[in-house]
Amino acid sequence: MIAQVIVDVAAKQTDRIFEYNIPKQISDLTIGARVVVPFGPRKVQGFVVGLTKTSQYQGKLKNLLLVVDEQAPLTPELVQLSEYLAKTIFSYRISILQTMLPSVMRAKYRKILVPATREAEDLPIFKEKSIDLAKVTNLEEIAQINQLLKKDLAKIEYAVENKAKEKTKKVYYLTSTLENYQTIKQSLRSNAVKQAELFQFIIEHFQQFPFDYEQLKKYNLSFSAINTLVKKGLLRVKEKEQYRNPLTDFSKRTKPKSITLNQQQTAALQQINESIERSESKTYLLEGITGSGKTEVYLHAISNALQRGKNALMLVPEISLTPQMVSQVNARFGKEVAVLHSGLSEGEKYDEWRRIRRGEARVVVGARSAIFAPLSNIGLIIIDEEHEASYKQEDTPRYHARNVAIWRSKFHNAPLVLGSATPSLDSRARAQKGVYKLLRLTKRANQKALPEVKIIDLKSVEFAGSQFDLSTDLVKAIKEKLLKNEQIILLLNRRGFASFMLCRDCGFVLQCPNCDLSLTMHKDTRQMICHYCGFHQPIPNRCPNCQSSKIRFLGTGTQKVEEELTELLPGARVLRMDVDTTRRKGSYKEILDKFGAGNADILLGTQMIAKGLDFPNVTLVGVINADTALYLPDYNASEKTFELLTQVAGRAGRAEKSGQVMIQTYNPDHYAIKLAQKQDYETFYQTEMKVRYQGNYPPFFFTNLISVASKNEQNAAKEAFAIKRILMRNLHAPTIILGPTPSAISKINNQYYYQILVKYKREPKLNELLHQIQDLAQEKQKYGLNIYIDTQPGRIF
Repeated sequence: MIAQVIVDVAAKQTDRIFEYNIPKQISDLTIGARVVVPFGPRKVQGFVVGLTKTSQYQGKLKNLLLVVDEQAPLTPELVQLSEYLAKTIFSYRISILQTMLPSVMRAKYRKILVPATREAEDLPIFKEKSIDLAKVTNLEEIAQINQLLKKDLAKIEYAVENKAKEKTKKVYYLTSTLENYQTIKQSLRSNAVKQAELFQFIIEHFQQFPFDYEQLKKYNLSFSAINTLVKKGLLRVKEKEQYRNPLTDFSKRTKPKSITLNQQQTAALQQINESIERSESKTYLLEGITGSGKTEVYLHAISNALQRGKNALMLVPEISLTPQMVSQVNARFGKEVAVLHSGLSEGEKYDEWRRIRRGEARVVVGARSAIFAPLSNIGLIIIDEEHEASYKQEDTPRYHARNVAIWRSKFHNAPLVLGSATPSLDSRARAQKGVYKLLRLTKRANQKALPEVKIIDLKSVEFAGSQFDLSTDLVKAIKEKLLKNEQIILLLNRRGFASFMLCRDCGFVLQCPNCDLSLTMHKDTRQMICHYCGFHQPIPNRCPNCQSSKIRFLGTGTQKVEEELTELLPGARVLRMDVDTTRRKGSYKEILDKFGAGNADILLGTQMIAKGLDFPNVTLVGVINADTALYLPDYNASEKTFELLTQVAGRAGRAEKSGQVMIQTYNPDHYAIKLAQKQDYETFYQTEMKVRYQGNYPPFFFTNLISVASKNEQNAAKEAFAIKRILMRNLHAPTIILGPTPSAISKINNQYYYQILVKYKREPKLNELLHQIQDLAQEKQKYGLNIYIDTQPGRIF
């Protein structure tokens, strides 16, 4: 048999199948297996994507060297999916295959120097037999190694390492009879107290063995005595694999309440269930106002899929949403649930992924990358808050989880449910055309009214305090809620303390040396930080340009608002939730649990608190500045603003108490803000669709974004114009080519960016043309140029 392998070398020349002979020693090789193969002078890892009996290759095939895993990490379905994505998202196939695995399973290579002759083996430098070149720093040793290579006395080999490690635990087994242990105990010396205790434990718990190390620790037994029995052969110890369990904190939850669905929920569920029962790959758009009970529809549908012997996959957009969603799913389905998101440790991700691959988990809940979970026999796929931009991967490979979900839905003949209170215009337009089936929930599940929304015009309002962030109206409302022991959520989609530093004498603004951006002040760490490349420096006391002490820190962020709240509302307990406060593992859950338990009065945060959260005691939601995204140079700006405001408004009044929402803005007459006040998605959809139609933007046109980056701005611009000429020669009206133009943030991490936007309705030549440009990109890298192609970009700056 011959293995068809994609090798772990991301390049144009290697982005194809290589064939290797399967030696007799390797049996049961399956598609999706990770293997080590010879590739030129080195060994590399690869994935088996096919098996065949014949080859077109005229020469002698090399032998496959090693199979890495006992079970193929990728299913044949995922291998097939990688082929489809490689054709559609302009990424090398190996990059897609690697993305499907937990990062700990991706290959690590070491360059090792080994002696090439017997004479060289006796040289002092090879006393350890081989040398890891990554660890060589001594200049004399480097010179000696270069001489050995020139004289062919040494050669470089590549070692492939597997970083994935299983966690094990010691388990102790009995090796003798109960009578024998009783006899030995009676013959012990009187001073062998610890051994007597151990034998007594064995006698009393004979039927309960084996015990693991952690269990024995709880009985305060002497491990010295235990080791003695192991040496004497009276106990046998084995290393047993143990899963790291990220759901430990959720296992103590009480049983879920039995919830009866209302008429609208029942009608929606019935249609989804029919597709599950018929094994029908139908896409449903579940459009339900905030609080309408979409989650209950999901859970009932998952239950139905499981009852029919099928599995379910559910995506949520933010790690911050995962704890609450996992709590509900785990309470309903227990040990059958696995979670996958970036908040887990590498070990937890690896173990959860293996549980899924081995068929030990039947329900997967996770963020974007969980769409590649190696789940078999899928009967239902759910994408919650489907409008969220986080479902689009912004780096290579630039896939959209929704598109992958549609492909997997068709592969498994399973329904896909896209849920949102504010569906993306793309999805809503498809539902309008009948491509998706629209299901609507127009009432809150608890029959309560939507919260009252008040708009505060910041152009004509009094501010509380001196920072011009919190209006007196908002502060008054917060105080009223605090007196009633009710909770408040405050949204400001900008982290840090101040947006920039300005010198009042010379007008100097402190900028990032690597990016075309001002540095943001972070008061807690005493740093000025770039939110794009991570550059940071201490907060200056004087202007770096003119040495004046008259510097001011302007703009606002969550840190500054937190400080202001503490001054204006002494005694109020404030929790801040943004990227800075949630870096530590488990911090999302910790903050949300604390707020949910009533140990804080105000939850202040960025957009991560705007959706999915359900706290019964929250009766006031305040939006500190609704304009943060409104005038970004992005055709999605109005849609994102409407979505964010509608979603965060829905956090108020979700239980018995009525809710109130206050939106502060400098643009009270903008249609996105006025319609968010009314929570009127239908009118917003009609209004925004007219704007998109006039501007030839999605969903009326498809888009492709081509970005060119270089450390030399002139080179980036020159290459962008060369690419435009290629496009102009091959594409014709009604296809529209915009640019090249500098990106809105023209310099990021010392790279200047120019971009071209291609807008088209039907362009048969475009896919092939963009693949040619992608192949060109590798040759251009020699000259310091990078070319990126993004299909249906989530944002256009």
